[in-house]
Amino acid sequence: MATAAEYGHNSWELSVQVDQREGDEGMKFKLRVKGDLHVGGLMLKLVEKIKAPQDWSDHAIWWEKRSCWLLKTHWTLDKYGVQADADLRYTPQHKPLCIQLPNMKTIRLPVSFSCVVFKAVAEICKALNIRRSEELSLLKLPDDQKKKKKKDKGPESVFDEILNMDMAGGIYCSLGLYSKTMTPTYDPDSGSPASSTSLWFGENPVTACQPNLPQEELAKLFKPLTMEDKAAINAGWLDSSRSLMEQGIQENDRLLLRFKYHCFFDLNPKYDAVRITQLYEQARWAILLEEIDCTEEEMLMFASLQYHICKLTLSTEPLTNSNEPEIDEVEAALSNLESTLEGRNADKILEDITDIPKLEDTLKLFRPKRLTLKPYKEYWFVFRDTTISYYKNKESANKEPIEQLHLRGCEVIPDVNVTEKKFGLKLLMPAADGMNEVYIRCDNETQYAKWKAACILASKGKTMAYSSYRTEVKNIQSFLQMKSLAPPPGQAAPDVESMEMKAECFVSPRYARKYKTKQLTTRILEALHNISQLSLMEAKMRFIQAWQSLPEFGIKYYIVRFRGSKKDELLGISYNRLIRIDMSTGLLVTTWRFSNIKQWNVNWEIKQVTIEFDQSVSIAFSCQSCDCKVVHEYIGGYIFLSTRSKDQNETLDEELFHKLTGGQD
Repeated sequence: MATAAEYGHNSWELSVQVDQREGDEGMKFKLRVKGDLHVGGLMLKLVEKIKAPQDWSDHAIWWEKRSCWLLKTHWTLDKYGVQADADLRYTPQHKPLCIQLPNMKTIRLPVSFSCVVFKAVAEICKALNIRRSEELSLLKLPDDQKKKKKKDKGPESVFDEILNMDMAGGIYCSLGLYSKTMTPTYDPDSGSPASSTSLWFGENPVTACQPNLPQEELAKLFKPLTMEDKAAINAGWLDSSRSLMEQGIQENDRLLLRFKYHCFFDLNPKYDAVRITQLYEQARWAILLEEIDCTEEEMLMFASLQYHICKLTLSTEPLTNSNEPEIDEVEAALSNLESTLEGRNADKILEDITDIPKLEDTLKLFRPKRLTLKPYKEYWFVFRDTTISYYKNKESANKEPIEQLHLRGCEVIPDVNVTEKKFGLKLLMPAADGMNEVYIRCDNETQYAKWKAACILASKGKTMAYSSYRTEVKNIQSFLQMKSLAPPPGQAAPDVESMEMKAECFVSPRYARKYKTKQLTTRILEALHNISQLSLMEAKMRFIQAWQSLPEFGIKYYIVRFRGSKKDELLGISYNRLIRIDMSTGLLVTTWRFSNIKQWNVNWEIKQVTIEFDQSVSIAFSCQSCDCKVVHEYIGGYIFLSTRSKDQNETLDEELFHKLTGGQD
């Protein structure tokens, strides 16, 4: 019985629902409280009234009507605005969540529903041993996508299985990827966690690749996506500055954990076995389900890499990350410092400072114009700094050029078919009325690699003097070699019977329909000769690098309406630029580089994003396919990630992230 003093004129009855552990029935209590009671005192009163001997440390107060947590326990009920009509819940902050990993395996694990999603994802990634959690986020599929998937998959889909992760004493058991002190231990050969067999029995869903599906199963999953479909899916990224509960996520809901930001910092096979595997899987499924376009030649290259990875995964022999000897990072840094102090390669350093790098060669050029089909024409090209100048011939190079192409901020799109000896570049250069289009054709692989590398650096405002130029050239040459499907001279034709797996499993349904099994097998085995010496980790890294080189890599589409326009258009957001695309034709209208952004802001009342660039360029648009906060966070997120450096010692400035990506309610 309540005493008379408790029934003072300032007191009132408050109803609180208490959620028990999963499976236990909830209880409802009514407490007599005053407005000056702080939230911590309310929880203490509640626990005393419950009289149940259990650990309540993970419980907190949730206010359903306001959709918010009352986590500031020193705040009073008055300060929060809690009155007698408030229905509160005393509920666990960690609840089970079904998370589909990039490799399509689904795990159920306890996740904090009270902290912001940015922190929740960091918790998940720590449990799974994935470094650089800021690159990932949680994606909620549109309701119509969920219904389609349930209808199409049938009752026995391979993706329906859910693997449980337990929680002991409030700390993740983490599939055995962390020891009890939460300090990761690594196998010195493979780079994978050494303790992975101690707590997890059976196949580890984090390091395992999803087996390639039979073509019939893959065809059920495959759905040709229009730009509008892609925009609807991209609208589902959760707000990183709010908690799961605040965004309507309930326990046991299914969310997708994906690499959201496509700038993968410091990928190191020694420490990133899980991260590289999950990245490979996300890339593989994007290609198999044609979420990203690639040519036939590229598809066969990806197929041969998948087949090689499958063979190595199924192999019983111990695998190492690399055939090269491992070099200790500290020793390498000390050696580099010693070389610098001793003054080695001084002549080379001086040459880099005093020489202005330049490329000169005969190339072919084509400018597309309406109602004309003029062929490529030869000119003498000179590449200096970030500008291409072309002349009628070599002799006239000391005169005025026919034209100068300023490549800063341009788009560099490969136009290559190694089998047909076609090595071309498509350059899209920003102009006042859109994009100027220029096609350049090279004679051979070496020439193409040098000029493409120079163009890529120039598009970022860098010259060939940068040390990354030589690395870029080598990467391009390596990629071209992988794409070569012709067997070396003198090599016997591949034995079709030697392929233990069905070739159709390694290509998208469109290409599986195009070829007979024997033809497809022959072409995959022909492409295999270029990569057969790669280790498992090297093959995955090559796959990721090839994925990154695709023209559409990392572009997320949203339907927007630009200020002053009466029609909807597409806005593509990539890791380094914004792209305006005509929705009816799919053609690129113009691009803007993140490096040229001076400032941006959001008018939350009219839901309009305004961005100011260098040279007094300004754009404004409203989002039609999603809340403008989604686009605002994407832009701010990429700018935040560009500030990372290895000197940060693995720590992130979370406050800066929320400052760049957060918004107002």
